[in-house]
Amino acid sequence: MVRVGVIGYGMSGQVFHAPTIRGTPGMELACIVERGGSLAKPRYPDVRVVRTVEEMLTDERIQVCVVATPNASHFELARQCLLADRAVVVDKPFATNSREAAELIQIAKQQKQLLTVYHNRRWDGDFLTVRKLVESDVLGRIVEYEARYDRYRLTPKHNKWAERPDPGSGLVFDLAPHLIDQALQLFGAPQAITAATYLQRDWAVVDDAFDICLEYPRMRAMLRSRTIAYAPGPHFVVHGVKGSFEKYGMDPQEEFLKRGEVPAGTDWGPHWGEEPEGQWGELSVVDGEWRKKVRTEAGDYREFYRNLRDVITQGAALAVTPEQALQTMQAIDMTYRSGRERRTIGWDESVARA
Repeated sequence: MVRVGVIGYGMSGQVFHAPTIRGTPGMELACIVERGGSLAKPRYPDVRVVRTVEEMLTDERIQVCVVATPNASHFELARQCLLADRAVVVDKPFATNSREAAELIQIAKQQKQLLTVYHNRRWDGDFLTVRKLVESDVLGRIVEYEARYDRYRLTPKHNKWAERPDPGSGLVFDLAPHLIDQALQLFGAPQAITAATYLQRDWAVVDDAFDICLEYPRMRAMLRSRTIAYAPGPHFVVHGVKGSFEKYGMDPQEEFLKRGEVPAGTDWGPHWGEEPEGQWGELSVVDGEWRKKVRTEAGDYREFYRNLRDVITQGAALAVTPEQALQTMQAIDMTYRSGRERRTIGWDESVARA
């Protein structure tokens, strides 16, 4: 068993990490650092719950530390755990800028320790479906790709750190890492990025909407998010020379996890991550059926932790490398810089500056 300690029991720890670790065979949820409150023990009575990272690190049998805390704390906590000779998983975003991310990579190399970032949306069913279509060439050469997260919330969340003007706050840090990582997985590093961030709600002090354009030769990847979108647009739209694919609605796993609809053990049931037919996307091809439904692949966030287990126990290749996560952070830096300077930022220019 790979013994894991989770630092933080807010939404990220409660919803995405603790149940997913618990649901992965070969992984043991051994400790939770809950700095305030008392939610973890009733949910996981057999798991050690402590108040500080230092307490958790006294257990030398813990092999992996998961940093699931507010964004501004990611760098220091990941650094502390690496220097304590533990493998580290950092929830997205990797850090608050690419320089911090690069420093963590250097520390991990010096310590000869594993470092990765929780880009779990690679295992969204709808993204897996898009990836399968793109790689199968059913759409031909892709000329335009759009992915977006649309939400509708006019009022601030009580005591929400992500909506205060602090490092790592704002919608770009919240949702863009998912969209950027997915685009980089499909198309690689772009030639340039043109982006804009917005403050759309009356009380907003940090970005609550964005448009990011990743520019490739003869292709654009448009990544968008809105907090005021009462009628959400399609989650994915992909246009190729042979046809198009359009998909509405979000992967169901997050809502299942939020509602606690997960067994305590490793068996999540045979239909985990499946979407009903009414939510499947539609494919239109030049020489085929018009608006044909495409079954959504079943998503499973446990694949992240299965891979981590296999890396540690069998020497498998790491699915989410820190270098890949660093590229996502470089794209976030470019997004803010493009918005500030109101111009296109070349990828080589940004990487050289970092």
